[in-house]
Amino acid sequence: MSDFRQVSESFWASPQIDIADVAKAQARGFTLVINNRPEAEANDQTPGDEIAAAVADAGMGYCAIPITHAGFSEDQVRQMVEAIDGSTGPILAYCRSGTRSTLLWSLAQASRGGDPEAIAAAAAGAGYDVTPIRPLIDMLAARGNS
Repeated sequence: MSDFRQVSESFWASPQIDIADVAKAQARGFTLVINNRPEAEANDQTPGDEIAAAVADAGMGYCAIPITHAGFSEDQVRQMVEAIDGSTGPILAYCRSGTRSTLLWSLAQASRGGDPEAIAAAAAGAGYDVTPIRPLIDMLAARGNS
């Protein structure tokens, strides 16, 4: 069952999606699906290659930027910025709960000089808490504004 949560005007986060959710994403106008879940994280997750094939069949873009519980890297933030910048329309990102997707979006926005308060408010509006990475958001935003 889909649980697409709007974080910003063009970015939604979701818990794990399945093949039926791909059709729902297409119907809602998403142009890019970002998989932030590592493969085989849980036995019940739909494999990324199956999601990628369904997304391609639906005419949407797909990319994988897996985030483990070890945390975020600068390369992952850069990949997210590139995915967002390369998108031609609304984006749906997913992981187990949507949290890692939202946190990575938050870091990407901060790295571009986004306002940390606005980023935190957008995430909270979708039901996600950026508190665990707030110092990193503040640091990236300050660096992005330099």
